[in-house]
Amino acid sequence: MNKKLVLIADDDIDYLFQIKMHIESFGFNTITAETQKEAEELIKNTKPDLAIFDLMMEKNDSGFVLCYKMKRQHPDVPIILATAVASETGMSFSIDSDPEKQWIKADLYLEKGIRRDQLHKEINKLLKL
Repeated sequence: MNKKLVLIADDDIDYLFQIKMHIESFGFNTITAETQKEAEELIKNTKPDLAIFDLMMEKNDSGFVLCYKMKRQHPDVPIILATAVASETGMSFSIDSDPEKQWIKADLYLEKGIRRDQLHKEINKLLKL
């Protein structure tokens, strides 16, 4: 049985390491990127089974750009947009309506700080496991 591959892109090295360890403990393989540019290269050269992108990396909209590029290259890959934007800026958004889903190309939006068990459940749901 082939392990599913999860692409994780986040400029917070500690968070990236923590999420990578969690996902690998769930039995998945991971590839990681610390910048938007690195993630864009991985999107071009790899087709993961699922992607998790930070919203604000070197640019405030890096996560949105990565979601768009992933869906353009691999439309069937589910994407989790993970961010601390609400706690850092007070701004919030969702992807609950069709207009929001049309411009935010993510399948799930999560505020950072998600519990390990909840992350596992959401990944399994998106991968239909």
